[in-house]
Amino acid sequence: MLTVPGAWVFSLSGFFARLPVSMVSLGIVLLVSEAHGSYGQAGTVAAAYLIANAVFAIGHGRLIDRFGQSRVLPAAQLLYTSGLVALVWSVQTEQATPVTLASAALCGAALPQIGSCVRARWNHALDDPRQLQTAFAFESVVDECLFVLGPTVVTSLATLWHPVAGLGVAATCGLVGTLVLASQRRTEPPAHPRSVDGPRAAMPWRTVAPMAVVCASLGVVFGAAELTTVAFAEDHGAKAWSGPLLGLWALGSLTAGVIAGAINWRSGPERRVRWGVLLLGLTMLPLTVIHSMWLMALFLLIGGFAIAPTLIAALALTASAVPTSRLTEGMAVLHTAMGIGVAPGATLAGLVVDQYGSSAAYLVPACAGLLGAVAAWLGRPPVASPA
Repeated sequence: MLTVPGAWVFSLSGFFARLPVSMVSLGIVLLVSEAHGSYGQAGTVAAAYLIANAVFAIGHGRLIDRFGQSRVLPAAQLLYTSGLVALVWSVQTEQATPVTLASAALCGAALPQIGSCVRARWNHALDDPRQLQTAFAFESVVDECLFVLGPTVVTSLATLWHPVAGLGVAATCGLVGTLVLASQRRTEPPAHPRSVDGPRAAMPWRTVAPMAVVCASLGVVFGAAELTTVAFAEDHGAKAWSGPLLGLWALGSLTAGVIAGAINWRSGPERRVRWGVLLLGLTMLPLTVIHSMWLMALFLLIGGFAIAPTLIAALALTASAVPTSRLTEGMAVLHTAMGIGVAPGATLAGLVVDQYGSSAAYLVPACAGLLGAVAAWLGRPPVASPA
């Protein structure tokens, strides 16, 4: 797969271009809380950033499909960097709250959809469905590495040096990585302007919508399990171990992503996503009755094995169903749905923790996984997308 000309360059540049995804929202919380001493205000600013990103992500994908990555990505990245600089300036100079919120919203709205763009390049570069499955698995492992590396870097820079330092590194990596990715014209999928292709091809919502629900349920699982695990560790007097516990969960997903990419699957992605999201929900159920840190670590590691294969299968299923002229948009729908699910998952789990304790709150990710399984089983098998 990596012997395809240009593959190493666009995948590696995509890695650096995606670092802001795992660094900036946490960096905003660290910056604002340090400057104003309020986690409430920090959460509000971070929410403005995340909500704006969710609202505009699908529009980004549509523009990229229509005009091409080389034209849209540099403009979006420059606007994103400008918004981040404005955000840091407004916080450091103690501007009025609406100015800070507006800067955060501008930054989030302009965030380039790098993950969708890289996967669209793989879809364009590879003809063999088995190699494409491996490519999606590889990018899933890259995503896991991002969410292990990014928060660690931004937190270390913010606490050991200055809160602005972490955001500065994120902005620099995003700018350089995106510009290098956009310059790779050889592997860029062709643009599909309406004047050339005629009316836009229809989006196969009977396939995409259930996959969006699956990804939203994954987001709920992520948000709820993260908060609940922190509460569980605190209940047992070991809050510092919440990070390692979640790290084991991510390690299980990363390992499963590597295995999924190495297997020559005989079953289709629609079957794998159905069973994957069902198993993810079921593996959350035993956590409701565990009261040992060691057992929790073991079961989180096991539960993580269901994450990456489910997401890989969902993306592969969408890629096989969506017309090539709307592929980036289709991928963005799934990524947006996953992002939308995180905040409600954390909120609902927090309410359950306050009322019934941390163990009971693991029912939230369990129910989310089962709901995603219902959506996956009700989804319509895709028809091959038009060339």
